[in-house]
Amino acid sequence: MGKVLVIGAGGVGTVVVHKMVSLPEVFSEILLASRTKTKCDAIAERAGKDRVDTAQINADKVPQLVKLINSFRPDIVVNVALPYQDLHIMEACLRTGVAYLDTANYEPLDEARYEYSWQWAFHDRYRKAGITAILGCGFDPGVTSIFTAYAAKHHFDELHYLDIVDCNAGDHGKPFATNFNPEINIREVTQKGRYWENGKWLYTKPHEIHKPLTYPDIGPKESYLIYHEELESLVRNFPTLKRARFWMTFGQEYLTHLRVIQNIGMAGIEPVMFDGREIVPIRFLKALLPDPGELGENYKGWTSIGCRIRGIRDGKEKTYYIYNNCSHEAAYKETGAQAVSYTTGVPAAIGAMMYLKGTWKKPGVFNVEEFDPDPFMEQLNMLGLPWNELHDVDLEL
Repeated sequence: MGKVLVIGAGGVGTVVVHKMVSLPEVFSEILLASRTKTKCDAIAERAGKDRVDTAQINADKVPQLVKLINSFRPDIVVNVALPYQDLHIMEACLRTGVAYLDTANYEPLDEARYEYSWQWAFHDRYRKAGITAILGCGFDPGVTSIFTAYAAKHHFDELHYLDIVDCNAGDHGKPFATNFNPEINIREVTQKGRYWENGKWLYTKPHEIHKPLTYPDIGPKESYLIYHEELESLVRNFPTLKRARFWMTFGQEYLTHLRVIQNIGMAGIEPVMFDGREIVPIRFLKALLPDPGELGENYKGWTSIGCRIRGIRDGKEKTYYIYNNCSHEAAYKETGAQAVSYTTGVPAAIGAMMYLKGTWKKPGVFNVEEFDPDPFMEQLNMLGLPWNELHDVDLEL
């Protein structure tokens, strides 16, 4: 049906390619590219080498990206590289007239700042060029946003309160490790908390607000209010929301390691001098920590991610909880990646499918909740991320 260029050869890229290889009727040609071609070759070998071509690319260099895109002529570029590279890849897609999809919003290299404004600024240029850009098509952001759109379409007249809840109840056996790129992960979870209430953003100290929440088939886990990028687009696209928050579980050992890392300056993003050369502390730390892509083999347990929503239906208050539980062991058995990579990679492959089928295709830059959720939700059930609904239950929030 279509040609796809995947940029990024980490755990998420591994899952994306595995899923695409399993769908030859949708993805007729696949090119996987990253800075390190040997990583691409290893993924291609595991996923099905005869179905995947590989290439080397520096995604910081727009001319290199343009050259690669022009030589392969994909229908869509799936960006699962670093968020710092989003704007470079979007610019290259614009110059070559090719659709774009990513799983995480742009952030600058030298500042822990998460905003869609930089990517939304491409909207008019993409619209005038007749090109589609799909933003945030992972799980959170991504599926959680689509869950919200599905709830608004089928179960509510007005959404009033939204709490996105993300639990990783798995155990990888390491004293300390991050489930995706350490540089991105640590920056994300150490920033100030932020949530939307009564028309404005409210800020908290990191991990200041927390409470136990009960996750289906897992049980109670201490959950911490943090800021997460999909809140920005959801409050814009669902203006009836009175409050929108994001909660994530952390174990005490993880938080203790995190505090030490911060206290000794290893989470810093400003360069420091060491032995006559500049190094960025968090990047040095990244080199010492376990590779998230290699955690899967010994990972046990489950993730549970979903949306707890309160609003109005037919003049009455209604509560609704929609979620997915994903097994680390099952994800690794299928793709060689753990569940955090799996829950991000599968939606990215589905989003590309939605574009190639013409279901999600309109000129401009859009977050996933701005498209019809129904065909995407159907594919989640078919491709390994089945979802569950609970109506009129205690949301605990």
